[in-house]
Amino acid sequence: MDKAIVTVLLIICGIVASLAVFNGIYPAIQQSSGAITDASNKISNQIESRIAVIQVSSSGAMVEAWVKNVGTVSIPDIASSDIFMAPEGSYERFQYEGTAPPYWDFKVEGTSTTWGQAGTIKISIHLSSPLTRGIYDFKMVIPNGISDETTFSVS
Repeated sequence: MDKAIVTVLLIICGIVASLAVFNGIYPAIQQSSGAITDASNKISNQIESRIAVIQVSSSGAMVEAWVKNVGTVSIPDIASSDIFMAPEGSYERFQYEGTAPPYWDFKVEGTSTTWGQAGTIKISIHLSSPLTRGIYDFKMVIPNGISDETTFSVS
């Protein structure tokens, strides 16, 4: 009879200990699972996002660039993108929609209001003075870090 009581007590202690361990570990597993899911979604967004600078031209104190969304997802919050341009080898970052040049703005080409798959935007960079002759670099970085760049010349 003593062995039966000891066995029952050991089984109860084992179950209680197992529940204590499970209650301590389960929340950490759930939190890790959420972090892995978030990281996976961010990586998926980066893999599916792509842009291509199609054309850049300069006229007076205005530079216009056409950039196409060649990825498989829409690109939100275009205004949070970074635009860089300068003579070859050195970049200057332009702010979005300033009150005085230099600044940049954009327009989604066509009838769409979002920059969806296969959509094109026209970027206008308003400069304080016309560009001088030479070769210039143009680079656009969208909010998730994907970028494309090209060079263009001013005659």
